[in-house]
Amino acid sequence: MAALSDDGNLVIRDDSNPSIVWWQSFDHPTNVFLPGARIGRNKVAGQKYSLVSKKNLIDPAPGLYCMELDPTGDPQYFVKLCNSSMVYFSTGEWTGCGWYFNLVPEMSGSHFLHTKFIDNDEEEYFTYAPMDPTMITICFLDVSGLTKQLLWLEILQDWETIHVQPRAPCDVFAVCGPSTVCNDNALTLCNCMNGFSVKSPEDWVLDDRGGGCMRNTPLERCNSNKSNTTGLTDQFFPIHSVRLPYYAHSMETIESGQECMQVCLRNCSCTAYSYGKSGCSIWHGQLINVKQYNNGTVNSDKEILFLRLAAGDVQSWGNNTKGNRRMIIGLTVCAFGLLVMLLMIWRGERKWCSHPLSNTEGGCGVIAFKYVDLQQTTKNFSEKLGVGGFGSVFKGILRDSTTIAVKMLDGARQGEKQFRAEVSTIGMIQHVNLVKLIGFCCEGDRRMLVYEHMANRSLDVHIFQANGSMLDWSTRFRIAIGVAKGLSYLHESCHDCIIHCNIKPENILLDAALVPRIADFGMAKLMGRNFSRVLTTMRVLTTIEIIRQTIIVPCYIIWNIFRTHHTDE
Repeated sequence: MAALSDDGNLVIRDDSNPSIVWWQSFDHPTNVFLPGARIGRNKVAGQKYSLVSKKNLIDPAPGLYCMELDPTGDPQYFVKLCNSSMVYFSTGEWTGCGWYFNLVPEMSGSHFLHTKFIDNDEEEYFTYAPMDPTMITICFLDVSGLTKQLLWLEILQDWETIHVQPRAPCDVFAVCGPSTVCNDNALTLCNCMNGFSVKSPEDWVLDDRGGGCMRNTPLERCNSNKSNTTGLTDQFFPIHSVRLPYYAHSMETIESGQECMQVCLRNCSCTAYSYGKSGCSIWHGQLINVKQYNNGTVNSDKEILFLRLAAGDVQSWGNNTKGNRRMIIGLTVCAFGLLVMLLMIWRGERKWCSHPLSNTEGGCGVIAFKYVDLQQTTKNFSEKLGVGGFGSVFKGILRDSTTIAVKMLDGARQGEKQFRAEVSTIGMIQHVNLVKLIGFCCEGDRRMLVYEHMANRSLDVHIFQANGSMLDWSTRFRIAIGVAKGLSYLHESCHDCIIHCNIKPENILLDAALVPRIADFGMAKLMGRNFSRVLTTMRVLTTIEIIRQTIIVPCYIIWNIFRTHHTDE
């Protein structure tokens, strides 16, 4: 007989003796690692339990990447190219204390997963289970070679990504295929090298980029007759600031870049060369695993890859550049004239972001996003998380799989005031109980703030609304302590005391582990340490208001947290 267990394991048992298992799906994992399943090996039967990615988004056939136990016997796991020794991520060994891998330290801070590594005479494997049996979570190896842990949020009816390894998608080996450049900081992760085009566009749409890119024009190679009669020969195009391709051939006797180029040019199979601190390197055939740094800008600390291209391609780029020079000059003159006219029209009016935003660049690390980037990240602002007094909040996902919440501010005056208050306060501080401001957008009359996404929404959903989850006593106590720590940090530990001025359950957000984060600093006030002097200059906050915001309101929130806990305690 066959039975599907509550944990998702499909088991075929002996009908007359159910204790005898003939086959079970947990012994044959695909790309998904369910709680209760095992990744490892059976020492007696010699069977491996490993994850294998899908071929693409719709084809479940085996793909390029595998996650398996270290074959040497060490208690660690490798994520690698299947049927290859090329490992691009390792968990590190299971720690002596026995609850996390040493290269995945975030496991040690997990508040919702129980993990263990079993090693006995019969089996060696890793398994996990949620501490809350009602919680739904899965781990899987996706098409692009990333290992992800997902958590199902019933309130949002959606999966939340809570863990990704490796953190940078371009660290996955050959994720973009041959003759491509991978860029973690670009909207498009994979792009063809100059002179190349996508080999199979229909596969790329399904995230299968194994075919990579192919040349637009064949190389001249070593056709000496053609080279002598036409003067044409292959040329080299520089790609700045990159991680060089794999499978390089080192030419130790070469002592100059010019000589290195000539060696590559004379070799009919050479497709690229590089000359730098490590000397001369050349590549034959396909170029694999090239990663872009610094958005392609020239950086002396990074390598330059000289890509071999047909002379016709390189010359056509040059001819187009020369032919368009006059047009570019003309357009520049016209643009300058138009700019002067606009400045005359807008004189005296409120300019775009006319007042500089303090502490938004440099040390605090807040990112200035473009509107079009946020539009794409949020799928044209299609998934609304909620509506507040200053605007709407939308869900988005960055290229590195980080889930974000984008607050689009409404109202020119009110929105502008809140926008500057948020960036000038939360933008320059960090604390585990304060929501993190990732960045902002300031284009024209558009004002948007980008925060880390809080999986469990706001506190009022859990303590006031009927459909909210019932928080146990210890969780409510931890939330109360967390809110107190956040307020204490704002009042006592910042260089300038920050009074939030709008503390309420709606402005306390909860992350996936129900850790509270104070949010919405749109009414916050920055005050120095000399309160007597500050009080004479503040028109809004009186002494009574300060006492209300720093003592009465927090106590009211803590009282609400506990009064709604209906138990016999």
